[in-house]
Amino acid sequence: MTSRKIEGQAEFREGRGYSKQDWDDVSDNPEWTEEDFKNARPFAEVFPELAESIRRSRGRPAVEMPKRQISLRLDPDVIDAFKATGKGWQGRINDALRKAAKL
Repeated sequence: MTSRKIEGQAEFREGRGYSKQDWDDVSDNPEWTEEDFKNARPFAEVFPELAESIRRSRGRPAVEMPKRQISLRLDPDVIDAFKATGKGWQGRINDALRKAAKL
């Protein structure tokens, strides 16, 4: 039976986010054998509650009242003024329209 080598570095190198002491503390971990790989189980199977608690869903988070996409024509100077305020300018237009509608 041959052991499967996991690629990585074989010696300590500074500036990688851990100290020499950290390296020495874990350097006695043996390489995995074929038997180790055969006996390994998925994280979610071993720790189902923890896996469920950290699972992330895809896409945007659900909102109470989702926004609707429309097509709206605005004067170029209005768009330029809002864009000049930086990132999030579309949201600021929404806030200005909400204020104008007195909602």
